Amino acid sequence: MTDALTYKDVWVEYGDKIVLEKVNIGISEGAFVSVIGPSGAGKSTFLRIALGQEAPSRGEILLDGKKLKAEPGPDRGVVFQKYSVFPHLSARDNVVFGLDCAGSPILARLYGGKRKKAVQAAEEMLAAVGLQESMDSYPAQLSGGMQQRLAIAQALVKHPKVLLLDEPFGALDPGVRLDMHALITELWRTHKLTILMVTHDIKEAFALGTRVLAFDKPRRDAQAPNRYGATITYDVKLDRKTAAPPPELEARVTEDVDSV
Repeated sequence: MTDALTYKDVWVEYGDKIVLEKVNIGISEGAFVSVIGPSGAGKSTFLRIALGQEAPSRGEILLDGKKLKAEPGPDRGVVFQKYSVFPHLSARDNVVFGLDCAGSPILARLYGGKRKKAVQAAEEMLAAVGLQESMDSYPAQLSGGMQQRLAIAQALVKHPKVLLLDEPFGALDPGVRLDMHALITELWRTHKLTILMVTHDIKEAFALGTRVLAFDKPRRDAQAPNRYGATITYDVKLDRKTAAPPPELEARVTEDVDSV
């Protein structure tokens, strides 16, 4: 199977602080990859360089075999833990806005038939995430779960190849999280997405993912804590129907998270 994303000997350094080192991995098209590890292990950095928010200090990232530029693009959608929606726009206009910017970069607004098509596409995506009854509502009128559904609709309306999720369900109540798990699984299958999801919840990682990556520092120096960076210490490919965390991995991640 073709790799959607490839990391080749990727390092990320900020001055004398090494965040990631020697990251080498290929992520297949259609995979749902969960990324776990203790705080400060470079999980969000791993996601940001795939988004193009920043560039690796060394090495390169390939998207469909081509070197990734250090800038976001429509081929990658992103959803953060904090709801990234515009408070002054309705749900419909929040989703249309991305299409406006893509179709009319200078005016940031489409007109005529193009505008009609954009509104139709936005309404279809809102219906797909279960917001068909809330298209005219503003974010302040939506619950946390509904706002996150709206953020997902924003990310998917331009049909990205890769969807990046940075702890998207961490702020939600347990019952709402389960609903969102079902939704993101359905969208992943329907749209044939490749997903990278950062989470601190190891059970969530194994429940949703087809592959789980654990980041940590394999080397440590008490006298120079920034000398070594994190890398992939576990790479678990799994059958989602029988997925369960390996005991040693669950114990390690739980220990590291509890100690933060």
